[in-house]
Amino acid sequence: MTSLWKSRRRSGGGRSIATIDDYAQLLQESLGYGGWSSLGITQTQPGQAAEKAPGDLPGYATLFATNPIVWACMVVRQSVFSSARFTWQRINNGRPSQMFGNTELAVLETPWVGGTTQDLLARVVQDADLAGNSYWMRDGAEVVRMRPDWVQIVLERRTVHGGQLGWRRYGYLYQEPGCDPVFLWPHEVAHFAPVPDPLATYRGMSWLTPVLRETQNDNLMSAHKRKFMENAATPNLVVRLDREITPEAFAAFKAKMDSGHKGVENAYKTLYLGGGADVTVVGKDFVQLDFAKVQGAGETRIASAAGVPPVIVGFSEGLAAATYSNYGQARRRLADGTIHPLWGNAAGSFAPLLTSPGSMTRLWYDARDVPFLREDRKDAAEIQGIQTRSIRTLVDAGYIPETVVAAVEAEDMTLLRHSGLYSVQLQKPGESGPTAEPTPPEEGT
Repeated sequence: MTSLWKSRRRSGGGRSIATIDDYAQLLQESLGYGGWSSLGITQTQPGQAAEKAPGDLPGYATLFATNPIVWACMVVRQSVFSSARFTWQRINNGRPSQMFGNTELAVLETPWVGGTTQDLLARVVQDADLAGNSYWMRDGAEVVRMRPDWVQIVLERRTVHGGQLGWRRYGYLYQEPGCDPVFLWPHEVAHFAPVPDPLATYRGMSWLTPVLRETQNDNLMSAHKRKFMENAATPNLVVRLDREITPEAFAAFKAKMDSGHKGVENAYKTLYLGGGADVTVVGKDFVQLDFAKVQGAGETRIASAAGVPPVIVGFSEGLAAATYSNYGQARRRLADGTIHPLWGNAAGSFAPLLTSPGSMTRLWYDARDVPFLREDRKDAAEIQGIQTRSIRTLVDAGYIPETVVAAVEAEDMTLLRHSGLYSVQLQKPGESGPTAEPTPPEEGT
């Protein structure tokens, strides 16, 4: 599409194309749609003023780098999410079955020179957390990241029975600052958007959006702690002087008191005042404010939006309500309610970039080697014991051992194949067992 843009610019007699909108209009005309009513562009949110809550990728990235609560939640999500592997999975009679690999998965195992699947997945979930969307395209043997705030989703009207019925995704438009735009078809882009934006058709929304106020409050609480320490770690004081004191004398008294009692290094020093000065405490300390409880509630709300139990991150309120003895239940909540749905969504999003080995297969994920999801040794031993007994029972019933193992691992009993032999001696049907030899007669009989 870039060559098309260049050719039209040369033949258009000096027509200037400086914006995404100009390119979109040229694209419409080139494809014969002929008008602004045919195509629409879903744009990312514009940058906002610094004093307002951040609404763009740089703003959210700054929040990630400066807010320890957001940072901790995102790092936990990245650490667990990036531990899985991509694999193919067969669909047998409409049900997921065996997993296997082939050389086509190499592009996801080494997405770029020196990169790994873990690097790829960490970037995927980070973009989704900050921008609500993660865009990737395949360039030969490499997978290329498209920065989310430089991507536009191009839409066309969906016409049904002569009227418009929503929008259809026509493609993606990617433009780096100062560079020509690049148009990509939907099958050329892996678009990961785990949380749909309710005001858009295809765009996703960051989980940080609904907790922006909480993050701002947490930053203010941290600033309050810093100011509290900077001001001698004591409550606010009101110092009254006689009304007869001159402004010059008041300024000198204030400077003298600040120099001797302001700052952490002057905390808890004895305060000496001259005649006519009176001190009243008007502030509150952290105990009176119940500071830990107030800040802990904000931490819990942020962790809840991230889908991460507070005890997993080690937040104070989470540890107050539960101990690490509850870590197993919290881990299952994170795995079942947050990470597994993200893995399934990511596998489906990257499927268009790969050639499927068959019609009854799908791109999936393999989480069997993820340390975070390993159950306790006792639970694992019990599960293994149940599987072992199932294998023994099925083999004794005459099923071929290789198919028994495959069926138990895949939890798919349709993989079983019978040998035609039956227990206990596994004789062929209709055959009689060996005939016992007659006992020789005793001597003298």
